[in-house]
Amino acid sequence: MRAMKTMFLAGALVLGVGSLALAQSASTIGSGGASSTPTGSSATGGTGGSAAAGGTSASTLGLGGTSTGQNGTSSTLGTGGSAAGGTRDTSSSKLNGNTNTMNGMSKARAQDKGTWSDSKTHTKIHKGVVSSRTKSMAHEPGGPPVKSTTGINTSK
Repeated sequence: MRAMKTMFLAGALVLGVGSLALAQSASTIGSGGASSTPTGSSATGGTGGSAAAGGTSASTLGLGGTSTGQNGTSSTLGTGGSAAGGTRDTSSSKLNGNTNTMNGMSKARAQDKGTWSDSKTHTKIHKGVVSSRTKSMAHEPGGPPVKSTTGINTSK
């Protein structure tokens, strides 16, 4: 009988830990590539991620591309994010640049008391190279936050 109680408690503990691990999640992804020819070069890439915990969610994304040829350089960059499900949801995106560099930053955060989801993406184009980094995190009270980070750089 004692062995049966021990097995029951162990099973309940395993099920409890498993459900706690499924209650919050964070994931990120990224991809990039570059090519060159005798007359020019191009690069494109980006990262994105999302996080969710206790009904809150936050996602961000950043993408960039650049091409250099005989007639000059052309570049484009886009970024964005969203947050939902909390009592305090915020998101912001900023783009800036000049003839040498383009930068984009997106942040999103959803929070409901001690439960929150957060994602941040920074994307940059400089000297024909696209780089991007996304970090997503989620937290529920009673445990550590879950985190995921992905970065790309088309020069590597």
